[in-house]
Parts: sequence; C-alpha cells; structure tokens
Amino acid sequence: MAHMSHMLQQPSGSTPSNVGSSSSRTMSLMEKQKYIEDYDFPYCDESNKYEKVAKIGQGTFGEVFKAREKNGNKKFVAMKKVLMDNEKEGFPITALREIRILQLLKHENVVNLIEICRTKATATNGYRSTFYLVFDFCEHDLAGLLSNMNVKFSLGEIKKVMQQLLNGLYYIHSNKILHRDMKAANVLITKHGILKLADFGLARAFSIPKNESKNRYTNRVVTLWYRPPELLLGDRNYGPPVDMWGAGCIMAEMWTRSPIMQGNTEQQQLTFISQLCGSFTPDVWPGVEELELYKSIELPKNQKRRVKERLRPYVKDQTGCDLLDKLLTLDPKKRIDADTALNHDFFWTDPMPSDLSKMLSQHLQSMFEYLAQPRRSNQMRNYHQQLTTMNQKPQDNSMIDRVW
Repeated sequence: MAHMSHMLQQPSGSTPSNVGSSSSRTMSLMEKQKYIEDYDFPYCDESNKYEKVAKIGQGTFGEVFKAREKNGNKKFVAMKKVLMDNEKEGFPITALREIRILQLLKHENVVNLIEICRTKATATNGYRSTFYLVFDFCEHDLAGLLSNMNVKFSLGEIKKVMQQLLNGLYYIHSNKILHRDMKAANVLITKHGILKLADFGLARAFSIPKNESKNRYTNRVVTLWYRPPELLLGDRNYGPPVDMWGAGCIMAEMWTRSPIMQGNTEQQQLTFISQLCGSFTPDVWPGVEELELYKSIELPKNQKRRVKERLRPYVKDQTGCDLLDKLLTLDPKKRIDADTALNHDFFWTDPMPSDLSKMLSQHLQSMFEYLAQPRRSNQMRNYHQQLTTMNQKPQDNSMIDRVW
C-alpha cells in the first residue's frame, strides 16, 4: 500500500493530527484557512480537473458519476465517490483495500483504476476533502443492457460475454483475489464490446489454508440473489467457488433477462436454491452438515435437481445447459473453476464467441441499471410460477410471493 500512502501523505512541516486538538480550537478562521491551504496531497490531483456529466450509479457504496476531462484529450471517465461519512479521522480501510487490489490487477477484463483525486479542503466543506476513484469509462453495465428488451444477444454474443467474464475471474483468482460481489450490475461493457469486472469494494485477498487451519472470512458478502449456498449456510472458510456461483447466476440471466432466484430473506433464498438445484444433503455435498447454520435453518427436503430441466426452455443449447449445471453446483469443491469452464465445449462449438461491438453500435445511449426500468417480464413470471408449483412447496406461504 506504499503507493497509496504516498498519494495521501501530508507535506513536510504539516501536523494534521492537531486540527482536532484543543490548541486548534483557538485558531482564528483565517489561520485555519491558511493552515488548510498549506496542507495538501502532493500525489493526489484535485477533482475539478474533471467535469461531472451525469450520475450513473447509486447505492450503499455511494455515488458514481460519468465525467469528462477538462483538458487534454477530454476523454470520459467514471468517478466513484469514497464514502467518508462514518470516518471520524483517517481514510476508510475498505477503500484502501479496494485501491490496493485495483492497483495490483491489470487486465483487459478488469476495470482500470486511473487515479485517486479529491476536492480542495475549504470552509464550505468543513475542511474535509472528498475523494474519488477515477476509472476508464464503460458505456454499459450488463444489468442495464438486459433490462432493455431492444438489446438482443445472439448465442455467439452470449458466449463472448461469458468467455470474457470467466477470463476476468481466472485472472483475479490466479492472483489470489476474490471479488465477492458478482452480479450483472457489476459487469461493465464498453461500446467496443470489451467486458470489465467492476466494483471491488467487497473484494479481498485469499489464501489456501495449511494443515488443519481454516480461514475465517466474513460470510456477509455477495448480493443476496447471487449469494452461493455455502455463504448462506454460514461458511467462513471459502474461496473462488463463491464467485463461480455468481457467474452461473449471471450466465442464466443472459437468457432469462432477470435474476433467476430473487429471495427476500436468506431462508427464502436457500429455498429457491434447493428448489432449482436440489436438497442440501451430505450425499451430494459431503460436509454440508458441519456448516454453522445447516441444522438451525429449516431446509426443503426431497427436492430433485432441476437446473437443466428448468433452464432448457430459455437456453435451448445443450452445452450451455451443461455449463450452467456445473456452475450452479451446490458443493463448492465440485463446482467448476474458471480455467475448466473456459475449456468447456460451450465455447468451442458453433456458433463460436462473436464480437459484441456491431450489436452495441445499434445502442449508442449508455445503459446502466441505475437509469433503467426494473426488469420484469411475463416470461419471468411464468418461470416463477413453474418454480413455485414444484412437488413440494415451501411451508411458509410468504415465500411463494416472489416478483421477477
């Protein structure tokens, strides 16, 4: 994190720790103003070098803006605001982790961090700079594209999306990084058809435990609809398979145009997963009974695995159904990894993965989930009805009321 510490370091002679001390409280406004003006971040440009054009993202992570360089080649960038509201002093450790990971990862299918910039500390902002992560701009996110029924992906184009997504996952997993928030909204695509994995706010480095030791990572990660069963059952010793489950959910979404399992609670999400992928039993998932929440949550019994059966009407491609089946495997140890997935027949049979730029050239307006209408369709409501009329319905009737 040396580079980041340089970027945010104070100039020599400054003592920022005194700003909140009793001595500083006696400073006149003029003295304080001069003190702040003297205090600078020499390796961190001011954000006014960019002009904000539009807000393209909003959520618990903060805000993301489309902006343009004022000078130079006037290229477009994306500016992600660093949330500082809960920080009494210092820079958020979560943001530092994200920055460090993004500095490490340099790959065509991973979003590129250009720089960190900040606003000038003045009286109007309480002498607190606002920091922004500045990225290369991508015109679309996958959730936004899928929400527009005028955007139609051919089978070859779906293959290209998934091939690039798996390439990005293979790269980050090879560099011992977990994304931990795989979902369609975090998959960006440029107008030239290049896919970028984005939003590494929940990402972290991982290690392979030695001997009998186990990792103790938090399981409160991954958006609920894309969260794998091991996390929902309390597993804290996990690895790359958590991202592969999300890749499977995204792959199915390429045809269904909407998330395939939209639970309102963790219990409900587990029910939907078991209805599609079969009951969680030691026979299909050795060791599942040892997970923390396995015995404390009521799980549907005698559910058969129906991944291929339920998705075939949408996917209509045998190799695609087979890859989906392998991605949505309950046991994380048996779930397919990114390298093996890239060698699957799905990517090596006609039609071959085809360039996305021609199709995207017909949709010049940027499309982001934040700006799009909620994704609902009669097709997905029909699919929901199929799922909820399986042999064994959930005991809690509230679980049946799901909106696609």
